[in-house]
Amino acid sequence: MQPEKPIVIRKEVVRRGSADEFLKGLWRENPVFVQVLGMCPVLAVTNSAINALTMGLATAFVLLLSNLLVSCLRHYIPPQVRIATFILIIATFVTVVDYLIQAISLEIHKSLGAFISLIVVNCLILGRAEAFASRNSIGRSLLDALGMGAGFTFALLCMGGVREILGGGTLFGVALFADNYQPWVVMILPSGGFFTLGAWLLLFNRIKQRQQRKQPRLQARLQEMGSEQ
Repeated sequence: MQPEKPIVIRKEVVRRGSADEFLKGLWRENPVFVQVLGMCPVLAVTNSAINALTMGLATAFVLLLSNLLVSCLRHYIPPQVRIATFILIIATFVTVVDYLIQAISLEIHKSLGAFISLIVVNCLILGRAEAFASRNSIGRSLLDALGMGAGFTFALLCMGGVREILGGGTLFGVALFADNYQPWVVMILPSGGFFTLGAWLLLFNRIKQRQQRKQPRLQARLQEMGSEQ
């Protein structure tokens, strides 16, 4: 039984590493609320929840497939043309997602307009391709893309949900309040995007500060429990 313990420990470490690779994009390294990336779609298309969700899923789709292909070809792409190659790969998948949205819902496609094409220059996708996918295995690159894509979609949905509720009294087009509700029209304007983003950043930072304060106490308790044992 002794030789099996290192194998079990190694599997547990791999499992924890895989989970951390995915979860970092949702919280610790959230693309919007922590790294403040992709501000163009964050501020421009989050005036409604459906637009925010569509843009988030479209970006996550492109990010996932781009990371996959870049990781597969990382040993074959010459360093001198790697950025141009990454942009070409991203542009290919953006074209695919553009046609998909147009086929699924022409109304949403018209609402998002040119912002779908601007996914090509989203610094989140290019940054993950350059900093992560081109230097890591396919499995880790997929986990990174899933986590970052989910975190980006979550952030856009938080922005779009709040702005639609306050600015129109609806969520995904469904009325939430009585007819006498007075909407905050400013929330669906560009200035409302800045207000909402600032509020979410404040909330995110406050939560992280509280977690950092509690972490030393938790570590001290764990050390005390270990010494008692």
